[in-house]
Amino acid sequence: MSALPGETADTSTLQTPRGPRRRFHPAWIVAAVAFLALVGAAGFRAAPGVLMVPLQQEFGWSTTVLSAAVSINLVLFGLTAPFAAALMERFGIRAVTATALVLIGMGSALTVLVNQSWQILLTWGLLIGLGTGSMALVFAATIANTWFTKSRGLVIGILTAGSAAGQLVFLPFIAMLAQDPGWRQASLLIAAGALAVVPLVLKFLKNSPADVGVLPYGAVPVDEAQEAAPVQDSGPRTNAAVRALQVLRRASKVRTFWALAAGFAICGATTNGLIGTHFIPSAHDHGMPETTAAGLLAVVGIFDIIGTIASGWLTDRFNPRVLLAVYYQFRGIGLLVLPLLLNAEVQPSMIVFVVIYGLDWVATVPPTAAICRETFGADGSVVFGWVFAAHQLGAAAAAIAAGALRDATGHYTYAWFGAAAMCTIAAVISATIRRHHTAREAEPAAA
Repeated sequence: MSALPGETADTSTLQTPRGPRRRFHPAWIVAAVAFLALVGAAGFRAAPGVLMVPLQQEFGWSTTVLSAAVSINLVLFGLTAPFAAALMERFGIRAVTATALVLIGMGSALTVLVNQSWQILLTWGLLIGLGTGSMALVFAATIANTWFTKSRGLVIGILTAGSAAGQLVFLPFIAMLAQDPGWRQASLLIAAGALAVVPLVLKFLKNSPADVGVLPYGAVPVDEAQEAAPVQDSGPRTNAAVRALQVLRRASKVRTFWALAAGFAICGATTNGLIGTHFIPSAHDHGMPETTAAGLLAVVGIFDIIGTIASGWLTDRFNPRVLLAVYYQFRGIGLLVLPLLLNAEVQPSMIVFVVIYGLDWVATVPPTAAICRETFGADGSVVFGWVFAAHQLGAAAAAIAAGALRDATGHYTYAWFGAAAMCTIAAVISATIRRHHTAREAEPAAA
């Protein structure tokens, strides 16, 4: 087994466990704390859609201005991810995660002091963008690849569902607080949720199996002959930014990388960028109370947990390319009919949409991460970070474009139809990604 880049532990501990065999593998404790960290970091992910209308009412800011703040957040969220993956390899998962949660807490708490539009760009955009970017979905891939050899797809699905759980836990309370007593109290709730997880991270989130003297979950100990062989270090302890850029250069020579990036950009545009940011304002345009619309997004969160865990299970068993194509096409069908479903009252057809969209929300993550690992081997987590950066760039573009369309036309209909068409494109791209039985395609570029 190759050592993780940046690890300083004795390589022998990566090959044979020390002490008595444990019935409960510590990898599951790490996964549980990572899940809670993702829940804590997810609080702000749902906030802009709920807080946009109260901020407009108090300050008179346009939808475009607030969408710009969300776009800055989403861009930094995405561009920070690959560097965060490299930082986790260099300085450890625990330190990077704790720092990210503190940044999210600071950004959300400082939002209560804003009174100028440029200030919301710093809090919503800069601070929270950097924090959430360091706690992006690449965090789930890093945990799974570091701590698990068996059931990686399932673990990524469970951890990815942590983001949905955060939305589920926070969103209804944020919506209620935003109405009474106000949006400032809602921002403080988000800050408290992020900071509450920091002590658990510092105590229980270990950096690697070597820290506790075990193999990754599902790994088979090697025999003495294999143990005597030198351990290959897939990446020296270099500057995290240099490592991230080196991986990008290697990955950019592989067509699969661009296919995954294009599909994931559309994924981001149709989730975080469009539904996550503009569903509540759009429902409000149709006369639906904000708390009701927030409740619908919370239901999306419930079914997102189910769908993402199921997707992880399916990814361990079926071709991830086929899964991606199916997920994107179903999402496109949902977006195509959404303008017909929005109403002041919640109709049964809207419940059907919410359930289907929830099951599909981030079900794309486990198969995408699996293809990254299959194609790029040891670089897989950092490559997934760059693919996720494309996800957030797509989300940022959709957030500001939908806001501009709303200001120009008075409705979001063209945004929904455009997103539906993009999902069909993503489905075709995903279905045509060729299979890689090993990571050999990436190896010549790394030589």
